[in-house]
Amino acid sequence: MKITRWKPLSLLCGAVLVAVPTAAVAVASPAQPTAEDYYQDAIGKTGPELEAALHGIISNGVTTLNYDDVWDALKVTDEDPNDTGNVVLLYTGRSQAKDTNGGDADQWNREHVWAKSHGDFDTVPGPGTDVHHLRPTDVTVNSDRGSKDFDMGGTESAEAPGNFTDDDSWEPRDAVKGDVARMIFYMSVRYEGADGFADLEVNDQVGNGSAPNIGKLSVLKQWNEQDPPDAFEQRRNEVIFTDIQHNRNPFVDHPEWVEEIW
Repeated sequence: MKITRWKPLSLLCGAVLVAVPTAAVAVASPAQPTAEDYYQDAIGKTGPELEAALHGIISNGVTTLNYDDVWDALKVTDEDPNDTGNVVLLYTGRSQAKDTNGGDADQWNREHVWAKSHGDFDTVPGPGTDVHHLRPTDVTVNSDRGSKDFDMGGTESAEAPGNFTDDDSWEPRDAVKGDVARMIFYMSVRYEGADGFADLEVNDQVGNGSAPNIGKLSVLKQWNEQDPPDAFEQRRNEVIFTDIQHNRNPFVDHPEWVEEIW
């Protein structure tokens, strides 16, 4: 599908640690780069040069959250467009009240799509709190996914029909397969071993354990093609950029760049 161009938006310089209020906060800045300006250093590049350029772009001027602040961020990024009192859960697709977050069965919690054990970054500010890959999910479904890699097949989840799992992998429902893939590709480009964090790399295997890798690359590439960015994913990317972290997932804006890099 065509990617909607956005209005000029502001960028912040220098990573800072902030609390995110329950409602989105507008960001004021004298600099108003256009969409083309945001990616200008990446245009025309391919392969490792493109990856390096995108890493620089999406690592610049990032606002870093505390893990507690992620609760409020997700209430904004994953808000149900048809019911603003609810969030949409990633794997089940269920619309659920924002105030039912927690750790009990049938509540929703914070799912690390790039499992935090893959690189051992836990929930410290940085990859552990990056809302580009954190999504609200049903507590027990989140537990069922655990730290598994992504691949096709397995037994269908009783609590989340359309999702499948086996001993070492998780297959999300069709409507979010591309979302999952693009979050994984974002993390692989964003975190390259600087700032004391592991160098996260997507690979073409499952069962990666605690290594800073996640797969399965060939399947994730298929999902990126199969499920292009929709309005919900585009809005989420925009909100994270304008109101929360001030960086973008380039693969939501340019899904074709997946093939240019991998």
